Amino acid sequence: MTSTFNAFDLMYIIPLLVLAVTGLLLVLAESFFKGRQRNHLMGLAVAGAIAAAVTAMILFRYTPDDEQGRLVLGMLKADRFAYFFTVLISFATAVTALVGASYQDEHNWQSGEFYGILLLVATGMTVMAMAADLVSAFIGIETMSLGIYVLVTSRRQSLRGTEAAMKYFVMGAVASAFMLYGIALVYGATGTTNLDSIEKVLANVQDLQLGLLVAGVFLLVIALAFKVAAIPFHMWAPDAYEGAPTPVTGFMATAVKASAFAVFIRIFVNTFEAESTAFGHMGWTSPLIVLAALTMTIANVAALRQENIKRMLAYSSISHAGVALVGVIAAGLGNREAATTAVMYYLAAYTVTTLGAFTVVAWLGSRDRERVLVDDFSGLASRHPGAALAMTVFMLSLGGIPPTAGFFGKFYVFKSAMEASDQALLWLVILGVINSAVSIYYYLRVVMTMYFRDPVEEFKPLRAGAITVVLVICALAILEMGILPGFWLGLAGG
Repeated sequence: MTSTFNAFDLMYIIPLLVLAVTGLLLVLAESFFKGRQRNHLMGLAVAGAIAAAVTAMILFRYTPDDEQGRLVLGMLKADRFAYFFTVLISFATAVTALVGASYQDEHNWQSGEFYGILLLVATGMTVMAMAADLVSAFIGIETMSLGIYVLVTSRRQSLRGTEAAMKYFVMGAVASAFMLYGIALVYGATGTTNLDSIEKVLANVQDLQLGLLVAGVFLLVIALAFKVAAIPFHMWAPDAYEGAPTPVTGFMATAVKASAFAVFIRIFVNTFEAESTAFGHMGWTSPLIVLAALTMTIANVAALRQENIKRMLAYSSISHAGVALVGVIAAGLGNREAATTAVMYYLAAYTVTTLGAFTVVAWLGSRDRERVLVDDFSGLASRHPGAALAMTVFMLSLGGIPPTAGFFGKFYVFKSAMEASDQALLWLVILGVINSAVSIYYYLRVVMTMYFRDPVEEFKPLRAGAITVVLVICALAILEMGILPGFWLGLAGG
């Protein structure tokens, strides 16, 4: 592969093309279906996501470890890192489409374009994972964001969803402005937006305009902090998560976060690693350390007070972003390979776990009143023991209790932080462990409610075999990743 575009290079972006073409076909096909018939498009959406995941796995298998191919005039990079995140994004997309069809039927809203937009959002996320230039990263982020705004408000009769989408759109526009301004300042300091070229320029510190570089990098940190909902840039997340349809909420909490962290690693860990020399002692990791500490602590305290389970899981998602930031910081402070691998494993474990948790929430929803309060789970174990067992696995994994994938995800992230920069992050690791212990309270509260309280009212769960399949796959994957983490760490490490 070269920096010029040729037809042969299309082979390396087949997963991206599959998602894009399938998304466009779904948008066109929507006009030929009416009412409940539109849910038949779910099959094509799932098939497109699975095809993208399979092709990404094949390319992952046959891409050499040292492959540094550039595509589309150097705008995209096809490597194992990109394919790993493509598989993760495609899995989240397939699960969201499966759950979304039953959810639409139950809540009496049929949106055929839902599936097309979902695939186009996944296309933008894949571009983010493959980004080799600040411009392509921005294009991927905007492609993802515009589609997500539409998905949040896809249930048009919901005023809460419309309000959530508007808040998300306004905050997203602010984040885009920060990123554009940051890209402009970095270009002014280095003369390029290509990540590899920036890395080479950073090696020659005396030729840099450090003032522009510092301002540009800090603006990029703020922009991406918005996307991962790091505190204090999280204001949009609780309302957007609560107002969106539950399958979309799960998609936002997983795929959006994973793709944003892929960009974080591409830009800061892989490109600006030499930037700490230009900045002084800590470089761009300094603001991230503050953000990680605030995010883990404040989000956990806020989650303790939540009665609405979607808002509780929203703050849980924010706190998990803080843990992932610890890994990114460790990678920037010298433990690059181990910390990057730990973050990738952590994001995979978190994605499977959170998708499963939101699937249970969607499964319990009813047309009359969607079950969103913790107390609404009272007595679930006596009426639906399988669903209660799956939710228990998800809650234990989010709390970081062995032998689940969530435990090993946090373990490897904190371990990589301990090994970075002469244990300079020891206090941050201790804070993270304390916050993990605190989080167990509100996760186990859900478990206690399911097993030790009597039902408040009759359960009216969704009747869909696809949801059962999703719950079984997610629960088994969490246990398998926890019992045999070495295999997954090997994949994440390339």
